[in-house]
Amino acid sequence: MSTELPKLAIIGYGTMGHEIEKAALGNGFEVVAKYDIDNPIVEETKFDFDVAIDFSIGRAVYDNACVLAKNGKNFVIGATGWYDSLELVTNIVKKYDVGMLWSPNFSIGMNIFMKIVQVASKLINLAPGYDIFIVETHHKRKKDAPSGTAISLGEIVLREFKHKNQLLFGNPEGAILPEMLQISSIRAGDYLGKHTVTIDSPVDTIELTHNAKNREAFAAGALLAASWINGKKGVFKFDDILDQIWFAERE
Repeated sequence: MSTELPKLAIIGYGTMGHEIEKAALGNGFEVVAKYDIDNPIVEETKFDFDVAIDFSIGRAVYDNACVLAKNGKNFVIGATGWYDSLELVTNIVKKYDVGMLWSPNFSIGMNIFMKIVQVASKLINLAPGYDIFIVETHHKRKKDAPSGTAISLGEIVLREFKHKNQLLFGNPEGAILPEMLQISSIRAGDYLGKHTVTIDSPVDTIELTHNAKNREAFAAGALLAASWINGKKGVFKFDDILDQIWFAERE
């Protein structure tokens, strides 16, 4: 990670974009450009920044990535609802030899939570009779469901718990096959983001919950990601930062 703070561009200047700008200015970063639907990033853009942080909308991510990569700029993607384009974006990054870091969730606490879920999912293989499911709750204005974070949690469970091999979204009619991992979504109120992984048996219940209190954690993670990806080449996830930090701590 470069010791010099990169000059930033913010793509998607909504609630999260404003939060990132506030955190950036409070931590010594320079925000030199801001883009949104009324001022999109295009080929003619003046590229006087080092790293772009994209918290725009899912359908804009691929186009944004193309413009950034063609102009040799590294970027961080925190938008949701774009994962169908992940392979296309990855190919663009490799083609133009730039750096990209993405994550469904930039909260360090959530990434710790994911590690906990990984261990718990592995442990319940050792004890018979346990089932597992996920419920995520977000504010009524969130457009996508399930959340990218919930999907990532589900994929972690599938990798570790041998009795589940398929994600099931929503609440279908009829019985759910035992090998299905159900992920239910609630869109109501003003929840910023709550994810609960429940492990249940005939004799006890374990509930693991991460509840986001505000957007500061996401902004802090995005700035950490922008600093880390500055000067790097390739495709990375937020896990790569934390694994590097934690590995260094163990040494």
